[in-house]
Amino acid sequence: MKIIQLEVEGFRSLKSQTWRPGDLNVVIGPNASGKSNLLRVLEMLSTAAAGRLGSYIQQEGGMGPLVWDGQAREIRIRARMTPLPPYTDPATDALTYEIAIAQLGVSSAFRIEHELLGNFARVESGEMTEPFKLLERHPGHAVVYSTKAQRFESVPTTTTTTTPEPARGQAISAAAESLPEGETLLSFASGPFAANRFVAAFQQEIAAWKIHHDFQTHRQASIRAPQVTRAESQVSADGQNLISVLHSLYTGSRDFKQEVNTAMQSAFGDDFEELVFPPAADQRIQLRIRWRSLQREQSAGDLSDGTLRFLFLLAVLANPSPPPLIAIDEPETGLHPSMLPIVAEYARDASQRAQVILTTHSPELLDAFEGESPTTTVVEWRNGQTELRVLSGDEVDYWLQQYTLGELYRSKELEAMV
Repeated sequence: MKIIQLEVEGFRSLKSQTWRPGDLNVVIGPNASGKSNLLRVLEMLSTAAAGRLGSYIQQEGGMGPLVWDGQAREIRIRARMTPLPPYTDPATDALTYEIAIAQLGVSSAFRIEHELLGNFARVESGEMTEPFKLLERHPGHAVVYSTKAQRFESVPTTTTTTTPEPARGQAISAAAESLPEGETLLSFASGPFAANRFVAAFQQEIAAWKIHHDFQTHRQASIRAPQVTRAESQVSADGQNLISVLHSLYTGSRDFKQEVNTAMQSAFGDDFEELVFPPAADQRIQLRIRWRSLQREQSAGDLSDGTLRFLFLLAVLANPSPPPLIAIDEPETGLHPSMLPIVAEYARDASQRAQVILTTHSPELLDAFEGESPTTTVVEWRNGQTELRVLSGDEVDYWLQQYTLGELYRSKELEAMV
């Protein structure tokens, strides 16, 4: 399930923008133009679907830093998504999720003012005035369409921090609790006993998105230390479980091991032999690299920042079971330019299985996308807000007959296209 169209109002520098991404996306623009805010709105949407909206807003310092210019009274996000199986036609089967988060007074407090998941195809065609709704929520009122009962069922809501007794017979999720005003109905109405399997499947897809924008490799970063042995297949948003994920995939998937070995040999030459994961104390494992020219294996604590970042990108982009959406902020950071064609190749391959979004300042990375160019979005700062422009395919194709994307970026021609 991928984003067809994303509409954002009142979030950080995104006062009012509409974005239509493709399967593989590069997002370019100068510093402080708002590229990272595009990833952050995706992060907020995914966090809300996972039932952690309150924690996210608290970590960001409340609603004040999140609303546009400190003036907007609410944040609105509307995402139209490709259909869930078994449906396949985006024109008739796409699902749209809307959420409005209102700031309460001048405090950091908030509540979800409106939430809706539905199919708008017949509204857009003029056949109906209302969408086919799977769930809808207003303050004090929430309903989910039950596929078993063929009707809407109410969800008990609460406007306090305490949880009142739930209404009987309303088993909307695995835990029959009241819906707090600071968490989404989408997250509440999922689980093994969900009233609507499409709601549950939609929630699982959005909650599984991975937005990577804060991968730390400093000397005290946990990525350099031994990690507790556990089976993990997905790299966390901050990437600090990388060793655990590499161990699970590298030792459990022959194809993944071959992909990593091939990429590492392309980047470092035939001196690279393999990754090894010796045990450490307290049921922990280490990451080490075995080089043919050295008798001693090199530990994660001694690896360069660039090597760790390259392994991180491989674990994300070469993952045999990637999340539905992968977003990486400036993947070129810390990498030698010779590694960027490898990154581009794996990003293109990953986009066949997931929606991939890369923000970048690197002409070399753009140059690495030879052949079919990715969907290119230019981000600009104008009149106190971020503006997003997806470049016209025809115009980009015309220029690419004579230049690479990187050359166009250096010459500022990409930013000049309308």
